[in-house]
Amino acid sequence: MLNIQGIMKQAQAMQKKMEEMQNELAQQEVIGSAGGGMVKVTLNGKFEMKKIELDKSLIVAEESDILEDLIVAAHNDAKNKVEALMNDNMKNVTGGMNIPGLKLPF
Repeated sequence: MLNIQGIMKQAQAMQKKMEEMQNELAQQEVIGSAGGGMVKVTLNGKFEMKKIELDKSLIVAEESDILEDLIVAAHNDAKNKVEALMNDNMKNVTGGMNIPGLKLPF
């Protein structure tokens, strides 16, 4: 027979760990780059852009489309790094179990 109290305690403990992990992730920052580091985008764990760095040599009015593409690429690189960080932290919280439908709220 299942121990309902034990299951509820485990669920509450996992919920608390997830909340702690979300708070920690929100404080962490990752840097994505493109163009050999000429464009850098810093995102926090909530995918909020905190900073953008552009190599001054890229700021040429006639070539703005290249700069725009590099900014998008750097942002996507940073986004992928945040997602990887979230997945690693989620594995720690769930003990490596893959729980379908369990995603972070942000």
